[in-house]
Amino acid sequence: TAYLKIGDGCDNCCTYCAIPQIRGRMRSRKIEDCVAEAKGLAARGVKELIVVAQDTTAYGTDIYGKPMLCALLRELCRVDGIHWIRTLYTYPERIDDELLALLKSEKKLVKYLDMPIQHVNGEILKRMNRKGDRQSLTALIDKIRKAVPDITLRTTLITGFPGESDEQFCEMAEFVRDTRFDRLGCFTYSAEEDTIAATMPNQVDEQTKVDRMEHIMELQHTVAAQKNESKIGKTVEVLIEGWDDYIKCYFGRSAADAPEIDGKVFFLAGRQLKIGDFAKVRINDTLEYDLLGELI
Repeated sequence: TAYLKIGDGCDNCCTYCAIPQIRGRMRSRKIEDCVAEAKGLAARGVKELIVVAQDTTAYGTDIYGKPMLCALLRELCRVDGIHWIRTLYTYPERIDDELLALLKSEKKLVKYLDMPIQHVNGEILKRMNRKGDRQSLTALIDKIRKAVPDITLRTTLITGFPGESDEQFCEMAEFVRDTRFDRLGCFTYSAEEDTIAATMPNQVDEQTKVDRMEHIMELQHTVAAQKNESKIGKTVEVLIEGWDDYIKCYFGRSAADAPEIDGKVFFLAGRQLKIGDFAKVRINDTLEYDLLGELI
């Protein structure tokens, strides 16, 4: 697995984020440069490319005059040796029909979409300098799932943004319960130096932030457990990452799992396997956010 950084900096200027001040405005790399690096990584044995930037869906707007993520992904799919391509940090308002059609049709693109929404209440999102509200986000997610039925959806949320009321937090909690994201991370708001949000009135106390974050994660734990249980008896393709000497089995990730932030698949093999290869694994049990199975 290797990360392919396609740009640096960000033009979104979310009020809670210092990245534009630290890294400046977005600067995309040329498509040919990204493809050349991908070919070099493939030649060294990389099987999975993880495409990253502060906002991958804005890729190319600075040098090509329009978003070019789909054009880049098509070129990356042509690189021999790469088996999986995963894209992180896609912004909701820039997920369009072209990207969804590409996710559905290109075999190398894993059916996985990382879409940090941060909140669902329209007023909070406006104060974050982000677009949308619960209604528009619900419509977008319905559209994504209709276009790519087997998609794995990941998001990120923030609790305790300045001025977040109990009612606004409850709206987000209901959304998490009803939407049933496959993967979800939740963080407490942290005041970054020299950001607009850090000077906003009605800062939320730390304990309230933590209590709200823990509630969101409890809701997601229930959803994740149910989704994992639904996979029992099914077969998944696993990128083998290592051997666990303590429990005497191999482990790796399915296409539905990004490294470091998602779960793993632990499985018995009965024979020696090579790290970095792919294996077909039948799931027969679950453990928290992980899956347990055996090699077919």
